[in-house]
Amino acid sequence: MTMRVLLVEDEPLIAMMLEDFLEALDKAHAGTAESVGAALSIVEKGEFDAAILDVNLRGGEKSFPIADALAARDIPFVFATGGGGEEIAPEHRDRPRLAKPFTMDGVEKALAALG
Repeated sequence: MTMRVLLVEDEPLIAMMLEDFLEALDKAHAGTAESVGAALSIVEKGEFDAAILDVNLRGGEKSFPIADALAARDIPFVFATGGGGEEIAPEHRDRPRLAKPFTMDGVEKALAALG
């Protein structure tokens, strides 16, 4: 079965690039959320297998509440970050990371690490 991936990304061009990568990697795009609230409503429905979470969202939002909700449901996820990881909340620092700028190879390896 094809892995269905939720994207949490507030930059439309980056989100579109990630969608293209998912398609090229034979993964299904399960939706894109630009904010914590939008992502949490998608998580509630649970119709996906994994997620890529941009750490820093518009308006100073952080994606940690989404990470908490995913962890509670045993849905694997990877943090997308341009930093060295120090901005990731301590309880999530053991999670896989996807470094910016994104490459198809990087996305493929990050998703493979999730199972």
